[in-house]
Amino acid sequence: MKIGEVKELRRHPVKSFSGESVEGLRVMNYGIYGDRSHAFLDIARNKYLTITQLPEMVRFQAAFRGEESMKNYPPVEVVFPDEEKAWWGEEKLNKKIEEMAGREIKPISFPPVHTPRGAIEEEHILIITEASIEALEKEWNTVIDPHRFRPNIIISTSNPEPFQEEMWIGKTLKIGDSVTLKIKRPCERCMIINVNPEDAKQDPSILKKLVQERKNMFGVYAAVLKTGVIDKGDFVTLS
Repeated sequence: MKIGEVKELRRHPVKSFSGESVEGLRVMNYGIYGDRSHAFLDIARNKYLTITQLPEMVRFQAAFRGEESMKNYPPVEVVFPDEEKAWWGEEKLNKKIEEMAGREIKPISFPPVHTPRGAIEEEHILIITEASIEALEKEWNTVIDPHRFRPNIIISTSNPEPFQEEMWIGKTLKIGDSVTLKIKRPCERCMIINVNPEDAKQDPSILKKLVQERKNMFGVYAAVLKTGVIDKGDFVTLS
């Protein structure tokens, strides 16, 4: 059954940096090609440095520049909050993040053939719907940047009912001609959604409202059943 089409496709080349909206994405068996493929490791904690520890990370914009391949990722360009630019691997980027975090960090990256769980959160792909975002905007009477929820796929559904994605759990989505996903479970949210992607300012009322009204859930996680390429505007079917 056709339920809508792809409104936006998004990936985050660097974990916890702002990502890039693209016209098409390659879906791998682990998730989206290049998504969270680069990250900073907090040496003392031996864990990833994220927006939770350093909200200002969201103000750094990361994007691939160049031809994609399965051997190597294209170079990653990073735009700083002050619009200075650097390539992933440059010392000035590492020093900037280390200074802002006030801790020793180590840049790490993974090959295109596999990005491990944890770097790409708890499941392969995160999906939200345009209708659900619009419902939240009505609830808070304000415009909400959907990117604060860090989705990979935003679906524009034919049925305007919000939060219908929660009814897809256990079912299968087919996107375009080949990609097939299994909807696994709802996404339990954390303080990261409080952080405005534009200026890193925090509004705790957003998470508080989700806890009260939505049992702290927004969006759904999906696992990859069949790989391929998806494009903006592709039809989405549910079975």
